[in-house]
Amino acid sequence: MSVMRPILNVWLRYTEKPHLARATDPDKLRRSFETKARFYFRGPRGTIYAPGTIAGVPVVTVAAPGAQDSDGPLILYLHGGAYVFGSPKTHQAMLAQLSARTGLRACLPEYRKAPEHPFPAAVEDAVAVYTELAQHPGGIILGGDSAGGGLVLALLQEIARLGLPSPLGCLCLSPLTDFSFSTPSVTRNAKSDVVLPVSMVPLMTEMVMQDRALDDPLISPLRGDFTNAPPVWICVGDTEILEDNARLMAERLENQGVETTLVIENDLPHVWPLFHNLLPEARATLDQMAGWITSLPRRSTDS
Repeated sequence: MSVMRPILNVWLRYTEKPHLARATDPDKLRRSFETKARFYFRGPRGTIYAPGTIAGVPVVTVAAPGAQDSDGPLILYLHGGAYVFGSPKTHQAMLAQLSARTGLRACLPEYRKAPEHPFPAAVEDAVAVYTELAQHPGGIILGGDSAGGGLVLALLQEIARLGLPSPLGCLCLSPLTDFSFSTPSVTRNAKSDVVLPVSMVPLMTEMVMQDRALDDPLISPLRGDFTNAPPVWICVGDTEILEDNARLMAERLENQGVETTLVIENDLPHVWPLFHNLLPEARATLDQMAGWITSLPRRSTDS
């Protein structure tokens, strides 16, 4: 255990968790997260963050120094934030670190968010962007964290349903896979989770779903069909309220024949790789992610 891990956990428990528990204004929450991200999260010097638009959806393309321009796979990353907050700006530094480790570019869509755009707006935007990028010569690697992790699993289902080219693989960091929040760890880890307050669940559910069914597989991928899906890599901390979201998702994927890697770390905060500038364990996990990405079979450029 690093010296920074308990320090970071204490700081998050007494600052970020109460802040989320009190939050009721989506705009304030979005501004706060982006401000903190600018202060705490930094990519490698010389990284290029290029704004653009794909299929009508704003995106940021991230390329660390030395990243391949077009030949290699592209990482399509869907940020977390409960489908309400978060943006490419809050996650671009982490993707820059991953770009530096893999030599690949990353694309982060600014998908529509609740409550202005409730479910399934985020899924629709993810499908639109993927459809536009599906023929990328080197193939696509999906990634996402928290709600974004659930979103990439929803996207996997839609890719199969629509007959789109399959991605090479899928990364999920502390994914939200059960929007009913009924898995045992939601209660078991309510106190030990240093980031996510269970008290925010009712408001978040109201904003995102607005009386829609919580068991829809596109918002609760734990109920989805992933037959013939590509390899999936999942990580989660054993003190998170979403611990069982990850465990049970891995079990479901394995039972459906999907090659699945589940990494469970001890006493690390929700989506800890975001804290790569502060936390040695975050950098170690980014190294693991990069190793998994580079081990994936590549798509032939003439296929």
